[in-house]
Amino acid sequence: MTLRKVNISILIVVVVIFLLVLHHNLLGLSDFLKRELSDSSPLGLQPIDFIPAIPQRLTDERNDEEISVVIAASDERLGGAIAAMNSIYSNTRSNVVFHIVTLNDTVDHLRLWLSNTALKNLKYRILDFDPHVLEGKVQVDPTKADTLKPLTFARFYLPSLVPHAEKAIYVDDDIIVQDDILELYNTPLKRGHAAAFSDDCDSTTNKFAVHGAGNQYNYIGFLDYKKETIRKLAMKANTCSFNPGVFVANLTEWKLQNITKQLEKWMTLNVAEELYSRTLAGSITTPPLLIVFYKQHSSIDPMWNVRHLGSSAGKRYSPQFVKAAKLLHWNGHFKPWGRTASYAEVWEKWYIPDPTGKFSLLRRHSKAYEAK
Repeated sequence: MTLRKVNISILIVVVVIFLLVLHHNLLGLSDFLKRELSDSSPLGLQPIDFIPAIPQRLTDERNDEEISVVIAASDERLGGAIAAMNSIYSNTRSNVVFHIVTLNDTVDHLRLWLSNTALKNLKYRILDFDPHVLEGKVQVDPTKADTLKPLTFARFYLPSLVPHAEKAIYVDDDIIVQDDILELYNTPLKRGHAAAFSDDCDSTTNKFAVHGAGNQYNYIGFLDYKKETIRKLAMKANTCSFNPGVFVANLTEWKLQNITKQLEKWMTLNVAEELYSRTLAGSITTPPLLIVFYKQHSSIDPMWNVRHLGSSAGKRYSPQFVKAAKLLHWNGHFKPWGRTASYAEVWEKWYIPDPTGKFSLLRRHSKAYEAK
């Protein structure tokens, strides 16, 4: 019995020694991993142009999940993109990273604007869009200006622009955000849906007409139902359209369904068959999206895309409603950096003057500007 007790005691001692050695090794591995991680990009994204350290006072208050926001920035509209990013950045404590899609000749101007203003702490990644991907997919029409602007189609290529993200927000450059973008990011998407849009028949938009095109908030306003290819799709002509200037994308689902290839297919078919409506007043990016996402998209809160502010110089909404909106969208011909636009003074609150002087507001002599 004594020998047995001795053996048990020895066994216990051996087990304790083994556990101590294991614990020591695990601590060493932990230190090694910490050193390795400290030497790599904190987001695992390359190339990130600027990622500042998070101020200590915000570390306990902000959401660490990365929120990818994609925005196109053409040189002639760069002030719009700057104002949009400033409004998003200033209204959230979330970990927002902007993926700014532009053309090569705009990169230097954009970097100077970001690094020499209040946006110097912005997290961003500049992406040079290759217009050659659109060859054979866009029919150049001099009467429709955006057919000549390749950045209009950047939204079709989201998985390539943010390859490491599972989810992303796309916004046009003519928007202002007045609430926390995290709420929009958290929009629930139904199973099997690759995107969530704001329908044109929601309560804030369904009573407004697009000048020159009638009440263009259904499919027949964007697609030519006289064409057999469109009729074969069996899509109801009076189905509500949606606005593609603001949407949330499930990029995992987008890739699984090969959405980009589907969109390119309809772009190519339109070049051959002219499938888009001849009275089309909206962006030519809308028709292929309407086809691909027919009854296969979720909805965002309409207050996250209060639009038509650029459809005319007049004011469609009351000041109280505009103040309550979470996102304002100047879609249409009247941009807030132009000579006349409704509620341009709201946009100007977020505009940061161009340090190079290349971009100037056409509204410089307006009352709203003088009031500032």
